[in-house]
Amino acid sequence: MLHSLARAVLRRRRRLLHVALLLFVIAAAVGATAFPKLSAGGYDDPATESARAAAFLEERFDAGQPNLVLLVEDDRGIDDQAVATAAAEVTERLAAEPDVSETYSYWSTGRPEALRAADSRSALILAWIKGNDDHVQQWMADHADDYQGTVEGLDIRQGGTAKASAEITELTLKDLVKAEAIAMPVLLVVLIFVFRGVVAAAMPLVIGTLTMACAFFVLRVLTLFTDVSVFAMNITTGLGLGLAVDYSLFIISRYREELARGADTDTALVTSMRTAGRTVAFSAVTVALALGGLLVFPFSFLRSFAYAGIPVALIAALASVTVLPALLKVLGPRINSLQIRRRTRPQKEENFWHRTATVVMRFPLPIGLAAVALLLLLGAPFLNLKLSLADERVLPSSASSFQVGEMLRDGYSSQENYSEMVVLRDVGDPARAAGRIGAYAERLSRMDGVARVDTYTGVYARGERVTPASAASAAFAAERSAYLKVVPEEPETNDAGRALVREIRTADAPFPVQVAGPGAVLEDSLHSLTSKMPWALAVIGGSTLVLLFLLTGSVLLPVKALLLNLLSLSATFGVLVWGFQEGRLDGVIGSFTVTGAITWSVPMLLFCVAFGLSMDYEVFLLSRIKEEYERTGDPVGSVARGLGRTGSLVSAAALLIAIVFAGFMTSGITYLKAIGLGLALAVVMDATVVRGLLVPAFMRLAGGANWWAPGPLRRLHDRIGLRESDPPAPEPGNRADAEAVGPAGRA
Repeated sequence: MLHSLARAVLRRRRRLLHVALLLFVIAAAVGATAFPKLSAGGYDDPATESARAAAFLEERFDAGQPNLVLLVEDDRGIDDQAVATAAAEVTERLAAEPDVSETYSYWSTGRPEALRAADSRSALILAWIKGNDDHVQQWMADHADDYQGTVEGLDIRQGGTAKASAEITELTLKDLVKAEAIAMPVLLVVLIFVFRGVVAAAMPLVIGTLTMACAFFVLRVLTLFTDVSVFAMNITTGLGLGLAVDYSLFIISRYREELARGADTDTALVTSMRTAGRTVAFSAVTVALALGGLLVFPFSFLRSFAYAGIPVALIAALASVTVLPALLKVLGPRINSLQIRRRTRPQKEENFWHRTATVVMRFPLPIGLAAVALLLLLGAPFLNLKLSLADERVLPSSASSFQVGEMLRDGYSSQENYSEMVVLRDVGDPARAAGRIGAYAERLSRMDGVARVDTYTGVYARGERVTPASAASAAFAAERSAYLKVVPEEPETNDAGRALVREIRTADAPFPVQVAGPGAVLEDSLHSLTSKMPWALAVIGGSTLVLLFLLTGSVLLPVKALLLNLLSLSATFGVLVWGFQEGRLDGVIGSFTVTGAITWSVPMLLFCVAFGLSMDYEVFLLSRIKEEYERTGDPVGSVARGLGRTGSLVSAAALLIAIVFAGFMTSGITYLKAIGLGLALAVVMDATVVRGLLVPAFMRLAGGANWWAPGPLRRLHDRIGLRESDPPAPEPGNRADAEAVGPAGRA
């Protein structure tokens, strides 16, 4: 198929390039409008108890979790009469804004201690902005400036989830531009070094730019039908540029290799498409299927990375096997123009990677065990993984929501904006149920970490009612239902919050209970994640096994690839726990706040993306080893020659894509730093330790079993296996590499 495609591309190359240019212009114009349409939310599963409880609160009580916090400071003192009058006016004005409910403040609720800082230098105004995350973002864009800075003579700073989300969205776009500005020049320099020429080095960047433009176009179209997270922009840029550069590198390198062997331009391009082009197409499908594992999760945030990544992989491959060959044909020998340093002698087959493979295969067991031990050692911290919700602490310390959050943690006795909302249904007449609900509130207020419990029967703390019901308390009851607000002493967005929610849900209650709030969202999100994880792993693992079998005809090699990738990724996760959860990398890759946990969505996202990228290199290496094995029939020498001919290329590809993702480490958002480091580390580790040491060690120990398959599967592969032509007959007597390995490495 690719042979025919190559011929068609060469015949219609100029027409194809004109179409590609037109497509780029249209895609860039449409894709540029994608960002305002992207969603700031998508972190909740709408089918969970916490989501249903939050929806019921909004529908029945017009109430919800406070998501906007105004921290008021004034040198005159928060109890000064002029300050109190101005603060009351701000509270009333905020309450009158459209889509704002549950507005209250220190001054409008009788000046309770909970809404005043311990040093009495600041106090709070809280409000709930109604609607989904995108509606809240729009409200913040329209109205937030009216309630920050100097307002009514007061110094006001904003915090809460609404402000944090707005700052994260704004910073994401800035970081994206910064990462591209850093990555592109560095990529060009490295590509010039790899290709030893400016023109050849520019080709991958051309394909990468076209890929990103088309991918942004796809994202814009998708926003017409579903929610797409704003963070899809990051994966579009990172994967789009990285995969396009990698795929272009594979094809251009094979093309120049064929030219160096004396082939003419057309023959070199057709051969490159039939070999490297086939590998690129196969790799793109593998990456797309790995990212497809994210589609099984009920979170639009995670699915958005699949929405972005799957088209990116396929577009990068399509551009690499169509537009790139057309460009190479038009350029002809000029692909070698503007060379920085000409190669004076042909590249030796027995290069560093060939020699490395030979040494490894002489001592496969000790080297393999040492490499496994290293990866297990790096992965050990992963056993202590702790997960949490993303809060304002993922932002830099200069962010307003970060500063307000820190002041609330350090200076206030309770955390109003982290309350758990306990919904009671089917209570009958709330007046008749008051005694039982009051007793229930007393029990909840005795729980560890609870500052107080508010409901329609009063305010409870430490197992007793401390404030009787007031006029404002009536809002906690409605027809046949009521709710309680459990206010924690500390922000509970980690394991402590989950423990509190579990205790509330299992406590004796007079009526059916549902819990909403940050701790409930984390508990339910992790349950949704873990319940769907087996399906995601089945999609990723099953598709990997099938595709690699179709590529190799082997039963053992796909299993080997799966196990080695899992081992490599566990090491990556271990480094992330060591570096971010434990804080060992704070100040090394920029400053961030150490929270003792990692954002709950990061590990699964990293797993799917990094697994796909790892398989990218696995496919490329196995394709070349299989090509050598079919040519020579030598199970040992084919590994050394395959690694020798791909090692430098895979290392260069890994370095290039690592540079792209390393740009994420310049972000001010902590979990983007973690994603950038994780992906960069995963591809580098995979291209060195796994491909350079573990693959040759394993394949030497397995010997002829590498290519074994049962008779029925062998016949199935003969019928539907992926190949461009009949394999050449093995060359007789070609055993030089096997002899070089020697008897010490024989399985």
